[in-house]
Amino acid sequence: MVMFLFLVVALAVVVAAVTLAVVGGGEGDGPLPEAAPERLQDPLPPDRPVNRADIDSLRFPLAARGYRMADVDDALSRLGAELAERDARIADLESALAGAQMGSGGRVPMEKPDQEDQQ
Repeated sequence: MVMFLFLVVALAVVVAAVTLAVVGGGEGDGPLPEAAPERLQDPLPPDRPVNRADIDSLRFPLAARGYRMADVDDALSRLGAELAERDARIADLESALAGAQMGSGGRVPMEKPDQEDQQ
């Protein structure tokens, strides 16, 4: 009998707490407003090549399951394009260097001259 009375009192307390939470919790003008989705604050600069500091400062906003895929995909596409551009430029410079080496007898001095040679 004591256990039954305890359960009834506990049930009444739970019902009262839920009722107060539902009735007393609605002090605003209706439901909560929709939160604006987080966006990438500092995207990679569009007007110049990306440098190391840009990559170090790049922070992606968190989404429900990690990061926003569109932001990450955009950044990776941009980095991939710039790496391909730099690889092409390096290949052009290497071929120009190879051509210059062949034109000057096969040897281009790549070392810095000594201090004694300059005086």
